[in-house]
Amino acid sequence: MSSDPTTALRACFEGAIPAIMATCAADGTPNVAYISQVFHVDGGHVALSFQFFNKTRQNILANPFATLLLMDPRTAAFHRLHVRYLRTETGGPLFEGMKAQLAGIASHSGMAAVFRLRGADVYRVESVEAVEGEQLPAPPPRSGLLAAVRRAADGFTRCTATDELLQGALAVLTDALGIGHAMVLMHDPATDRLYTLASTGYASSGVGSEIPVGHGVIGVAARERTAVRIGHMTNAASYSHAFRTSVQADAPELLEVEIPFPGLAQPRSQVALPIVSAGRLLGVLFAESECGMAFGFEDEDALAAIAGHLGTALDLLQAAAEPAAEATAQPPARAPVDGAPLQVRRYPVNDSVFIDGQYLIKGVAGAILCKLLREYAGQGRTEFSNRELRLDGSLGLPDVADNLEARLLLLQRRLAEQCPALRIEKTGRGRFALRVARPVRLDEAG
Repeated sequence: MSSDPTTALRACFEGAIPAIMATCAADGTPNVAYISQVFHVDGGHVALSFQFFNKTRQNILANPFATLLLMDPRTAAFHRLHVRYLRTETGGPLFEGMKAQLAGIASHSGMAAVFRLRGADVYRVESVEAVEGEQLPAPPPRSGLLAAVRRAADGFTRCTATDELLQGALAVLTDALGIGHAMVLMHDPATDRLYTLASTGYASSGVGSEIPVGHGVIGVAARERTAVRIGHMTNAASYSHAFRTSVQADAPELLEVEIPFPGLAQPRSQVALPIVSAGRLLGVLFAESECGMAFGFEDEDALAAIAGHLGTALDLLQAAAEPAAEATAQPPARAPVDGAPLQVRRYPVNDSVFIDGQYLIKGVAGAILCKLLREYAGQGRTEFSNRELRLDGSLGLPDVADNLEARLLLLQRRLAEQCPALRIEKTGRGRFALRVARPVRLDEAG
C-alpha cells in the first residue's frame, strides 16, 4: 500500500456526493449507512463525524474495521477504502474544521436542527482499491494556482510597507485567483480579537471592524490555527458574521459604536486561513463568495501557502520598520490651520475616540492618536517615530509582537475615511508625521 493512499482522491472528500459506510457487529452482522461527508486528514487518514450513537457507532466500537465507498464527482469513478478506527477527537483543529463544514451541509440540506457534531472519528486508511466500471473523462488539471502563489511570494519580497504588502496580497486573490470578496484581519493579543485592516470587493472597507477569536469562520480559524472552509451557506449562529458587544455600564454613551463588518449578507462559500509566523498568530486571510462550493481543496492549498508567505513578510517588515537611531534634526514648523475646531473626545475605559461626535477608533490605535494630538497641542510636534511609541508604556502595546505597523495603518485608514483633516503619513524608516488641517480640541473624558 502507498504511504499516501488518499491524496489523489481529494475530490471525493468535498461532500458533493454522500459516501457509503459498511460495518460489522461483533457477531458479524453487517450494516450499511450513508455518510454526509468523509474528511481528508492527511495521506493516510480520514475522519468521519460522530453525531449519533447509532448502529454504525456501536459496530465500530465493537469492531474497528470498516469499508467506505466514495465517488469522484468529476469522473463518477468509485473507490473503496478499507479503514480502521483509531480515536475520537472532541476539540482541536480537525474537530472545528469538520464542525464548520457540517454546519454548512446541514443548513444546505435543511437539517441544521439535527446535525450536532459530538466528535471527529479518526481512521487509518489500510488500503484503497478502484472499483471497476464506466467512468467519465477526467477534467484537465486546474492551472494558475501555483503561478498565483509564486506571484504572491515574489511580490511580497519587494514590498517595503505593510500597506503595500496587504494590497498586493488582495490583488493576487482578485487578479490571479478570481476571488471577488476578501479581507485581511490582524490579531490584537491584548483583547484577543481580530480587526479588519484591508479588504476588497465590498461596498465599504470595514477597516477597524472586529471579530472575537473563536467566533465565526474567521475566529475559529484563528483560535485553532487551521484552515476552515464552508461550501454551503450556514445559518448556524456560531459561524455568522453578526456580532455585537456591550461595554461597561459606566460608559453607556459607548454602546452601539461597533464598525460594521464588511462581509457578504448571504455568503454561500467561505474560507479562512490563519496567518502565522514563528508559531505566533498574526491574523487571518479570509475569502467568500455568493456561489456555493466556490472554494475547493486546491484553492485552500493555494490560499494557505499565500497566508504563510504573508505571515513571514509581515514579520520581516515589522523588524525592518525600526529606525537605527532617533532623528537629531529639528522638526519642521507647525503648518497653519484654519476652520472650525475638531472636537476630539477620548474615553479611557477602552480608549475609544470620537471626532465631532462620530466614532473613529478604539484600543491601542485610539491611544496612539491621542498621544500624537497631545504632543501636537502641547509642543507643536508633527514628526514621530515607531520607537518612541514602543517606549511609551501608557499605550498598552504588548511586550512581544506588538504589530505597531498594522496599528498605525489601521489608524491611517480610519482617519482617511472618517476625518481627512487629520492624516498619518509615513516619512521614512520607522518614522511618520501627523498632518493637521483644522484646529483640534482634545477632551479626555473621565
